[in-house]
Amino acid sequence: MEIKIDNKLFYRNLIRIALPITLQSLMLSLVAAADALMLGRVAQEQMTAVSLATQIQFVQNMFIFSATSAGAILGAQYWGKGDKRALENIFNLMLWFCGIVSILFFAACEMCPDILMRIFAGDEGLVLIGSKYLRVAGWSYLITGISQCYLTIMKVTEHVKTGAFISSTAVVLNIILNSIFIFGLLGAPRMEAEGAALATTISRIVELFLCIVLSTGHKYIRPAFSRFIAVPGILIKDFARQCLPLMGGSLCWGIGFTSYTAIMGHMGVDAAAANSIAAVVRDIICCMCNGIGSAAGIIVGNELGAGNLELGKKYGIKLKNISYVIGFISTALVLAVTPAVVAGVLLTDQARQYLIGMMVIMSIYMIGRCVNTVTINGVLDGGGDTLFDMYSLIVCMWMIAIPLALAGAFVFHWSPLAVYACTCLDEVGKIPWVMHRFRKYKWVKDLTR
Repeated sequence: MEIKIDNKLFYRNLIRIALPITLQSLMLSLVAAADALMLGRVAQEQMTAVSLATQIQFVQNMFIFSATSAGAILGAQYWGKGDKRALENIFNLMLWFCGIVSILFFAACEMCPDILMRIFAGDEGLVLIGSKYLRVAGWSYLITGISQCYLTIMKVTEHVKTGAFISSTAVVLNIILNSIFIFGLLGAPRMEAEGAALATTISRIVELFLCIVLSTGHKYIRPAFSRFIAVPGILIKDFARQCLPLMGGSLCWGIGFTSYTAIMGHMGVDAAAANSIAAVVRDIICCMCNGIGSAAGIIVGNELGAGNLELGKKYGIKLKNISYVIGFISTALVLAVTPAVVAGVLLTDQARQYLIGMMVIMSIYMIGRCVNTVTINGVLDGGGDTLFDMYSLIVCMWMIAIPLALAGAFVFHWSPLAVYACTCLDEVGKIPWVMHRFRKYKWVKDLTR
């Protein structure tokens, strides 16, 4: 007998899970927006330097993302199966991995921030401002990995509202402290870029505190410290089987995106400034597809882990179709906000022209970004098909988009807008390949033991 989807139940679950995650993603993106807007009111160089400096945390987040995503994939299926002990062990594994990564990035920011900045900028003024930012912000990098483990477990165990509350509280605090420390309000010293870093660090401390305190409730999953170094070997193998391809894909995507920023950063201050603003807008509008994508992984993973393979398959097909709708809505949003964005920041005339062109190019890019986020990072990953993302990134990003952007910038000396268009090719170009992989249905499988 053919299984039919209860649309009312499906959309209720989708909204229940996706809405808090979207809010959480939006609030995090607003921190970058607040940094850009506030520092943009101080000086273009301050805004650009901080935007480039935060690429270090962007790379760190790729490592953390691989571990928390592996935990979310296995966690969603084990939650669907009802195995809480396995979830505690998964929590332990995430903490091990993310803790080590956080310590390494913290040490790099404190010991050699100038070397890190020179990867992204050739201007000595930008390097100096960014180095000061990293020395302060590095302390927040030490904390981020731990809090993300807590938030991931909350997300897959039906406590998404708690996670959204924690992230939202930290973000609101961050924005308030930004205004105080950047501009020197309420008697605080005027710290500019270093003030943005201090605000981020304090808000991350508060975020971790809230994670620990609120997860003490009896319905929450917590780390099993009595088994912290005694996780079952079979679960470690399952975790590694999901984490390693995700790490490969995350690094391909993260370093690739960082390369895009570095390329634009070496095309002049105006191009770097326009790219910084465009990136903030992109991240804010992508919050919708990020929320749907995360919800897709949880919804599909829950059904597959519970043994309902046919229903999980039908859910995946429906979510893939929804991704196209989200993509066209995002395109319209980019075009709609372009006039307000261009008028809202202090830029040179040349940087303003670059920004207008980048926003138009980005509007097309958003279709591919939304479809691929929901389909690959949501549906395919929900069923454990994590290798495909890495393959597609190696081909579309590293073999096509990045070489074209490098050649355009440093060999053929194309305009910054032409180079920016090259950096947007990968998401749109791989849609047919993604749909072909989706229809093979290799992702329709139960990963639990």
